[in-house]
Amino acid sequence: QVQLVESGGGLVQAGASLRLSCAVSARNLNVGWFRQAPGNDREFVAAISSSGDSIYYADSVKGRFTISRADAQNTVYLQMNSLKPEDTTVYYCAASSRLWGTWTTSPSVYAFWGRGTQVFVSE
Repeated sequence: QVQLVESGGGLVQAGASLRLSCAVSARNLNVGWFRQAPGNDREFVAAISSSGDSIYYADSVKGRFTISRADAQNTVYLQMNSLKPEDTTVYYCAASSRLWGTWTTSPSVYAFWGRGTQVFVSE
């Protein structure tokens, strides 16, 4: 069973930055970040392939967020800059062993999920 643990969430003002971390208990997995507000569907944010060579971003975060991975530490990061109040929600990381493709933006592709970390961006 693959385990994922998110950290790095918190309360910041609009325009500030946060870096989320996702510790993954296994290697060679594609990893994605999603977010979900109460009553809403889980929304894709970013994903990185197991090799780190391929990356997807949601249009809403493109240019502000950067996903990266440090395989020596089995950790995937989400650097979030220029945060907006609408970025406020719980962020989850997830892992998938499926072949990389455009479907990687779908939550259904990911078999393993962390418990989430809360991000709150004030005005």
